[in-house]
Amino acid sequence: MSDYKKYLDPQVVAKISNLELVARLVVEGFVAGMHKSPYRGFNVEFAEHRQYNPGDEIRYIDWRVWGKRDKYYVKQFEEETNLKCHIILDKSASMGYSSGNVSKLMYGVYLTSALSYLMLNQRDSVGLTTFDKDIRTYLPPRGQPAYLKEILNSLSNIKPEEKTDLSFVLHRMADKIKRRALIIVISDFMDDTNRVIAGMKHLRHKKHEVIVFHLMDPQEKEFNFNDPMEFVDMESNEVLKTDPNRIRAAYRQRIEEFIKDFKYHCGGAAIDYSLLLTSTPFDIALSNYLAKRRTRIK
Repeated sequence: MSDYKKYLDPQVVAKISNLELVARLVVEGFVAGMHKSPYRGFNVEFAEHRQYNPGDEIRYIDWRVWGKRDKYYVKQFEEETNLKCHIILDKSASMGYSSGNVSKLMYGVYLTSALSYLMLNQRDSVGLTTFDKDIRTYLPPRGQPAYLKEILNSLSNIKPEEKTDLSFVLHRMADKIKRRALIIVISDFMDDTNRVIAGMKHLRHKKHEVIVFHLMDPQEKEFNFNDPMEFVDMESNEVLKTDPNRIRAAYRQRIEEFIKDFKYHCGGAAIDYSLLLTSTPFDIALSNYLAKRRTRIK
């Protein structure tokens, strides 16, 4: 195993307080030199026809249209630009859960740091939005390398608070972002699935590309508790006393149904979906993302 691999263990990363160091180790350790410009720009896309005017490039004349109408029309294209990325990070109370040393929010912070570093390093633009029941931080996408410090400073002060209302936030972002962009949503998605999907469809309707990182703690998925205990909802403070052994099978079935349903609806809306456990090494997280990104831009 290469030396850098030891830095990709979330338990080890949790001991490093310098987010810029974390980002560099995660990105340079695995990605650099392996996937050249995996996020770079959008393809030029056909937008519409307009009638040919003297001086227009002859190569853009649509000869099929000429054959049908006996008139010259040229193709117009959307402008090709570098990628603008908005990372939307959930900081609601439920993201503070951890069965080990790394909470979902901490994992999301490391993932956001690494992605921000990577995109700025390849001269794309990246911005940060944090939210709970409303938007709490909004840093618009910029492409200057020095912008990383502003993003990391904002991340270093983040704390899990309040209930979540992801659907409301997604609709606000869809109205706010005027230019076509890549939207990366990092959350545990502890919200109404139908409302969340409606919010993401709003983003897709505005022609944004949407990628979802669904964060879960291993215990949230496996429910390997043994002794009778109290479970407290981190957002509503509702208390449930139960014996985990009696409800484990039903719990696991409900969780699997939730994941399957959410993934299905994401797929139906052409949204990339990745389930990440907070025990997952960062190289796997980024590898999955890059593989999906590569598939989409081929």
